[in-house]
Amino acid sequence: MKSTIVGSLMAAGLLISQASMAADPIKVGVLHSLSGTMAISETTLKDTMLMLVEQQNAKGGLLGRELEAVVVDPASDWPLFAEKARELIEVEKVDAVFGAWTSVSRKSVLPVFEELDSILFYPVQYEGEESSKNVFYTGAAPNQQAIPAVDYLKDDIGVERWVLAGTDYVYPRTTNKILEAYLKDNGVAEEDILINYTPFGHSDWQSIVSSIKKFGSEGKKTAVVSTINGDANVPFYKELGNQNVSAEDIPVVAFSVGEEELSGIDTAPLVGHLAAWNYFMSVDTPENDEFINTWQKFIGSDERVSNDPMEAHYIGFNMWVQAVEKAGTTEPAAVQDALIGVTVPNLTGGTSEMLANHHITKPVLIGEIQDDGQFDVVWETEDLVPGDAWSDFLPDSKDIISDWTAPVSCGNYNKVTEQCSGQNY
Repeated sequence: MKSTIVGSLMAAGLLISQASMAADPIKVGVLHSLSGTMAISETTLKDTMLMLVEQQNAKGGLLGRELEAVVVDPASDWPLFAEKARELIEVEKVDAVFGAWTSVSRKSVLPVFEELDSILFYPVQYEGEESSKNVFYTGAAPNQQAIPAVDYLKDDIGVERWVLAGTDYVYPRTTNKILEAYLKDNGVAEEDILINYTPFGHSDWQSIVSSIKKFGSEGKKTAVVSTINGDANVPFYKELGNQNVSAEDIPVVAFSVGEEELSGIDTAPLVGHLAAWNYFMSVDTPENDEFINTWQKFIGSDERVSNDPMEAHYIGFNMWVQAVEKAGTTEPAAVQDALIGVTVPNLTGGTSEMLANHHITKPVLIGEIQDDGQFDVVWETEDLVPGDAWSDFLPDSKDIISDWTAPVSCGNYNKVTEQCSGQNY
């Protein structure tokens, strides 16, 4: 009798322990700047993640457990990103992190994710030239945004002179290095390329816009390719309007300006300027309509817009959920393997697949700014474009591929030497 009682108590204790474990939430890290120069772009992505977590919990959670979003504010401070990433992984014990915007913030956290073997979903267009076992790149690589945008300007608008204007950090500099090489490969003379960089938060654009006007007044069709990031875009576009730089004269195609950034400025003088993304709020699909309705209901305003990095988080989060279900665990190493090959719907009416190089397939769209702050899609690729981690247009990377499946299992594999030159770079 005594052994029966003891056995019953042990079984009951085991059940209680199992129930307690099952009740422990799965923690999801949210690493976005809620203050500083990048808050204009990143705060919305924090809210997007809170919405996605809430939606998943309404479906019953994941693996029978509730999800919990753990939000930190790295405050547009690049070293602080690394500290906050470590806090999320080591202290908060999150199972995956969704976050960062600028490439300098991603570069800051990358060693932390590799050291602790965690997972980062990075939702913003970037410069490529990187592939990490621990990062899944759901934003556009240069071949999914910058190169198609230049092709559109060159082939459809007849642009012959190029202003490459960017914020002074790794993404604009590397992207413009790729674009400069690509333009020269296509016969553009060096004197027909003007490159300019400004610091984060730059506000005095008068002389720069004047030099752009002068550069564009010399008889050849000129365009600005903008990798200006954050709140510096507001005075830049305002100064374009002040100096009457119209889209007919010198069109600007932006890689970091979407609906969220335009919602804070008078867009009337900007009508006709362009942006290259993989999603626009104006895309007319049932999936997008549902997403927008859910977002505006969640945020409590039918005036709030959606944008491309929000869709990237939508895709990345759903990929992570599917991979966790596939792996039967949130353990990062298992989820990393399970993510490759996962396919989920995007918001433009197609699907996105996670490739072996940790990039996804995406359509490419060129949108024209309208006076209501939305974009009219004027061009798009016929097919989905697979993201390329390494540029075909730079001598040091044209022979490099990334493939995180066996037998390669390398982010920097040289096809010529058949050697892996390191985990990532």
